[in-house]
This record gives sequence, C-alpha cells and structure tokens, in this order.
Amino acid sequence: MVRRPVAWLLAVVLLVEGLGIAAINWFLGHVVERQRMSMGGLDPDVMSLSSKIGGVVFGLYFLLCAYTALLVALRDRAPAGLGRVALVSAAVVHGLLGAVTWGLVGPAVFTFMIVVLALIVLLLVSYDRPETTEAPAAPEPADPAPTSPAKGPATA
Repeated sequence: MVRRPVAWLLAVVLLVEGLGIAAINWFLGHVVERQRMSMGGLDPDVMSLSSKIGGVVFGLYFLLCAYTALLVALRDRAPAGLGRVALVSAAVVHGLLGAVTWGLVGPAVFTFMIVVLALIVLLLVSYDRPETTEAPAAPEPADPAPTSPAKGPATA
C-alpha cells in the first residue's frame, strides 16, 4: 500500500520543516538583537525574544506532527486524538500559507506547501475505511411461517 511510505515521507518532511522554521526564527531573533532594530518604537529585546519563542513553539508543533506521522508509519494505524488534531491543523496551516506564498514568495514555495498539504491529507484520508479481506456473507433466508395443526385440538 501507499499509506506507510506516505507516512514516512511526511514524517521526514515535517521534521525538516520544524527544524528549519525554528532555525530561521532563531536567526532572525539574533539579527534583530544585534542590529538593535525597532519597528514602530517596539523594544528590540522583546522583538528578539518573541521571534525566538515563536520559532521554538512552531518548531515543536511541527515536530509533534512529524512524531504523529512516524507513529502512523510504524504502527500502520490511523492517527487518533491529539495527533490527528495536530495533523488537521497542520493541513490548514499549509493551505493558508500556500495561498499567501504564491503572491509574496513565488511558485516554488507555493508548490512545496501544496505538496506537504497533499501528503497530510493523503495520510488522513487513507485510513478512513477499515479493510475487510473476506466477502460479505449472504443473508440467511427468513424462517418459514409455522405450520398450523390440523383442524381441531391436538390430543396427546
């Protein structure tokens, strides 16, 4: 089947994406801190710290999604509970970011976002129906109507 390879691929992609998001935000926090940049009078230290915290939070979020995909690949069962909610929200995030990136960044990043979205959706919907290996049993015929005894009461 295609379910396990999709789960493995999605786990690797989300792991790399989570680490990349955390690294980029950490780097941007350092840039703001060293340049002492300010936007609209905001404190550069607060901007730097919030960028680093945001990067760690989003990195952990994508790592949770990667862990869920890894468990799906290892167990060959559908994601459940918090993992399923995390994957559904990651699909929404990738859909929204894909829509935004087409105009702001370009078609290459849009394509990446949509490919990741497609992998997440494929992982979520490929486990919807339980697989049955046996043919459905034929229905049993209804019981015939009980026969009535001959006219008159039965004597023993």
